[in-house]
Amino acid sequence: MTTWLVTGGSRGIGRAVVDHVAAAGDSVATFSRSAPATPPSHPDRVLEVKADVTDAESIRRGVETVLEKFGSIDVVVNSAGVHCGGRVDSLDRAAWDEVLSTNLTGAFDMCRAVVPVLRPGSAIVNVGAVVGLRGFPGDVAYGSAKAGLSGLTQVLAVELAPRGIRVNLVVPGFVDTDMTAGLTERARRRVIDTIPAGRTGTPEEIAEVIAAVARSTYMTGATVPVDGGLLATFGGGRPSGIVPVSNEAAD
Repeated sequence: MTTWLVTGGSRGIGRAVVDHVAAAGDSVATFSRSAPATPPSHPDRVLEVKADVTDAESIRRGVETVLEKFGSIDVVVNSAGVHCGGRVDSLDRAAWDEVLSTNLTGAFDMCRAVVPVLRPGSAIVNVGAVVGLRGFPGDVAYGSAKAGLSGLTQVLAVELAPRGIRVNLVVPGFVDTDMTAGLTERARRRVIDTIPAGRTGTPEEIAEVIAAVARSTYMTGATVPVDGGLLATFGGGRPSGIVPVSNEAAD
């Protein structure tokens, strides 16, 4: 049996990962600042830990709680995130700090906390974003954080390979979550019109790929898009009308 630790596990993609791996018979701990809106589908296999990824001490205590309950951690999924839109000349500095602290520094602190207890064969999966690989105007903080997460993934993959720990990045496209629910129908249509698959994704579809990547024994340092072909449309530049979106749980 594998033990998972998922940040942002109370909703969105993180919650879908929790349900997916618990349904497969694994144990899973979730880190979030708020309680989930509904109970997990397999509560006997899920440990919900109140923890704030912007607080390194909170992360440390949370990891200790997971180890006390399950004895080990085998897979870590860094899915917690927040999104604050804005251009470089208008974005509030506090918003910049919040986004970087949650999406990038939080993942860094989580990795620092768990690496000493991860055994050979363990895996870290970071959840990226299309905006971290291609620029969208008005997404300076989120794009910077997700680009940094891509770099962190690459470096950790090399650093941790001698220990037998794999580190990969899964990049969702436009996915129906609480964070994207606020878009107008017109904005949604503009996004969908740029997706070759012609539709949005579901958190469950992303969770399936995250689980597969975590279990892939010869994959490390990889960037795996799950975006309906969205990134494939960027070869000649940014399509017109793209609306930047976020999919993570705001935890």
